[in-house]
Amino acid sequence: QVQLVESGGGLVQSGGSLRLSCAPSENIFKTYAMGWYRQAPGKQRELVATITSGGTINYADSVKGRFTISRDNAKNTVYLQMNSLKPEDTAVYYCNVRGIRANLFEFESWGQGTQVTVSS
Repeated sequence: QVQLVESGGGLVQSGGSLRLSCAPSENIFKTYAMGWYRQAPGKQRELVATITSGGTINYADSVKGRFTISRDNAKNTVYLQMNSLKPEDTAVYYCNVRGIRANLFEFESWGQGTQVTVSS
């Protein structure tokens, strides 16, 4: 199991910004799709944004125009820049990465989750 290390969550006022990052804790041969999901209390986990190795991006309608996903293939790192945050963005954010390990076995891993809280 490839461990993913997330960082960047926290408490911010409505209208503020946060940047999340996520990277594997070990050397990876290649990453395919990378993405961010979130889960608010009492709700199911939902897709926030995904980005393929070729750069194709998909956003949830609720974050379009406010959030930007990007990746650094050299560092196998995925980022989520969150601007104009709203209280309804409050959730635990999880990154998801699919790829190939250094031993050439495929993997799919989830991060441990990072709390994002937006106060009104």
